[in-house]
Amino acid sequence: MANHKSALKRARQSEVKRINNKGYKTRVKKAVKEVRTAISDNSVDQAKKSFVKTVSIVQKAASKGVIHKKQASRKISRLATQINQLTASKG
Repeated sequence: MANHKSALKRARQSEVKRINNKGYKTRVKKAVKEVRTAISDNSVDQAKKSFVKTVSIVQKAASKGVIHKKQASRKISRLATQINQLTASKG
């Protein structure tokens, strides 16, 4: 454990950031899962609505440094591809 004043403060700050980041990561996972569930249910409208919300959540997490910007881009891209394939198969 840290002994001097600045190290103790850094430990407190790290703990707060860890808890906040955990919340953002959970939101991202739930949002992605919601889209994937809609895709597996072949619900195009629901998937598109969920996708719009998910993009916002994922980009916000990336802007705050919770996840890497390329990871965010990859998640969004893969979900968009799946939705486009679902739309093409329905049409």
